[in-house]
Amino acid sequence: MTAPETDYLIIGAGAVGLAFADTLLDEDPDCHITFVDKHAKPGGHWNDAYSFVALHQPSAFYGVNSMEFGDDTVDLSGPNKGLFPLASGAEVSAYFVRLMNRRLLPSGRVSYHPLSEYLGMEDGVARFRSILSGKESHVTVRRKLVDATFYKTSVPATHTRKFDVADGTPLAIPGQLPDLWMRGDDLPGHYVILGAGKTAMDAGVWLLEAGVEPDRITWVRPRDSWLINRTYTQPGPDFFEAVIESQIAQLNAAAEAATGDEMFEILGRGGYMLRLDPSVKPEMFHFATISEGEVALLRQITRVIRHGRVQAIAPGMMTFAGQQETVPDDALFIDCTATAVDFHEYNAQLPLFDGDRITLLALHVPLVTLSAAVAAFLEANFEDDEAKNALARPGPLTDTPNTYALALLANMMNRGGWSQNPQVSSWLAKSRLDPTGPTVAALAQEGSPKLAALGPFKAAIAKGIPALQRLAVAARAEHNAK
Repeated sequence: MTAPETDYLIIGAGAVGLAFADTLLDEDPDCHITFVDKHAKPGGHWNDAYSFVALHQPSAFYGVNSMEFGDDTVDLSGPNKGLFPLASGAEVSAYFVRLMNRRLLPSGRVSYHPLSEYLGMEDGVARFRSILSGKESHVTVRRKLVDATFYKTSVPATHTRKFDVADGTPLAIPGQLPDLWMRGDDLPGHYVILGAGKTAMDAGVWLLEAGVEPDRITWVRPRDSWLINRTYTQPGPDFFEAVIESQIAQLNAAAEAATGDEMFEILGRGGYMLRLDPSVKPEMFHFATISEGEVALLRQITRVIRHGRVQAIAPGMMTFAGQQETVPDDALFIDCTATAVDFHEYNAQLPLFDGDRITLLALHVPLVTLSAAVAAFLEANFEDDEAKNALARPGPLTDTPNTYALALLANMMNRGGWSQNPQVSSWLAKSRLDPTGPTVAALAQEGSPKLAALGPFKAAIAKGIPALQRLAVAARAEHNAK
């Protein structure tokens, strides 16, 4: 039997693969796309996330270009008060299901194989297998294979723990916390959050908002983190001047600083970056975005342990390298130690366009859906890999404040190339995934005085780019060691 044919086989129907396909359908009206994905529904890791997870960034520029997400009404209460709402995990999942069922499949140009595992491709024929039935299928790929799984996103429900757990130790992942009410009176007397990332912060906010007293929470934070102040990531004209102010501040801080650490200290003093404990120097930066209201909540948790990563847990006991800590015997450990992205493997830095293969990587860190949409636009509108890759230099996912200059410099170089290319710049001005392009275009059309905020940008670029290059050179060895 002859295998069915497709132009692009996309491995993974998560946010990145869907954003690529959505733009490609519009830019190349003759192409056919086939998805192979392990999950039962589109949305990738959102299918596995804990129930109270929410986007870090405003919904307005997440998802895909063709379909609006979120609304234009700011939150009137809660820790995100005064800012645009953050979609819940359930809302994100429903959005991607709606995209598949109402746009992609009805187009007649998309095939979708959920609960399927990609097995490889030889001589232009890709193989995949149904996870439930074991049946193997083939599809002939006329143009390219698209890897939308390179981030290898890990969440608490799917990651492998790197610490030992003694028998009988009360342990949960964040997704199990909302079910604690089912235990009646048999509730933990204490809670121990393991991990320092955004998942741990979400768990802390959830516990506090659920009524748990702060002194009943212990937080194991191997490293403290710098956090992006969400005020400066908001969409639309009302926040435009603040967003531009923040971007200029980053360039000016780079010019003033001798190291990435010093750059973040400067940004922290300006309120553009936040930290949970003002007395502790953050050693981590993973692009987490947070509101000042969430920071105020989390600062109520004062039982913080900083002995590095936990190596083993047992009822009432934690073991670290060289020392132990006790907690109440009825303490529930909450595992928030999953690493969202495999930094080492991701930062191998493959070319995005490589013959008959496309690897979807971040072109504007950390805006992965915008990056995927840009990749699709380049694929459809430019002829050769050299021209495409010149406009698509993958940005590294950095781990520390010192190495952030590498990512920011990559963003600036890509944005500079896009702004100088009439095709790309015109498209970005209409792309809902771009945080500033459509806003600038709309303000320009109405002759808004808010555009005066862009005035200092040229001078900031002139001194900021050489400074970022200097900081990036100094940070390269540290980054490569990660």
